[in-house]
Amino acid sequence: MEDVFLTRTRETVNLLSQVMSNKGLTKRIEETVSVIVSALKLDKPLLVCGNGGSSSDALHIAGELVGRFLVERKACNVIALSANSSVLTAWANDYSYNTIFSRQVEAHGCNGGVLWGISTSGNSENVILALKQAKDMGMKTIGLTGDGGGTMAESCDILVDVPSKTTPRIQELHIVIYHYICEMVEAKISQ
Repeated sequence: MEDVFLTRTRETVNLLSQVMSNKGLTKRIEETVSVIVSALKLDKPLLVCGNGGSSSDALHIAGELVGRFLVERKACNVIALSANSSVLTAWANDYSYNTIFSRQVEAHGCNGGVLWGISTSGNSENVILALKQAKDMGMKTIGLTGDGGGTMAESCDILVDVPSKTTPRIQELHIVIYHYICEMVEAKISQ
């Protein structure tokens, strides 16, 4: 068992090294910070969505930015679209699970806002439809995915794709990346 732990840890460390040395990716991470800060400073919403573990990440991001990450500051206008179980279950039951997020983008989004979609594969239909709805409304779109971004890539203004196809490793790096984004957003909106 110890060998498996060490192997998995090495995989994560190696992937982190790849991310750190990928100038294009680090530039897109900085662009993500800038786009989010610009929207939040104008009190435009940041909407975040994903399924399964990515839903948990969306909730985590919203918690860090509505609450606080490292410093005391004003609350940010951030909504995790997987948080309202009544909306999710009613809409999925009466219409379609594929449109649970796009419907909420229609309700809560606005021109100048941001939609941040999270999917390790980049192929989650409900996230893709939400990104398309956001673009139609004049929102900026960000994707946090695995290698290449899957089908989501074409709907994202900024694609932050971790260079891996292995879901657990992608999710581990997603946490590192969005914690950094939350820290930088908080620092810039507190200035």
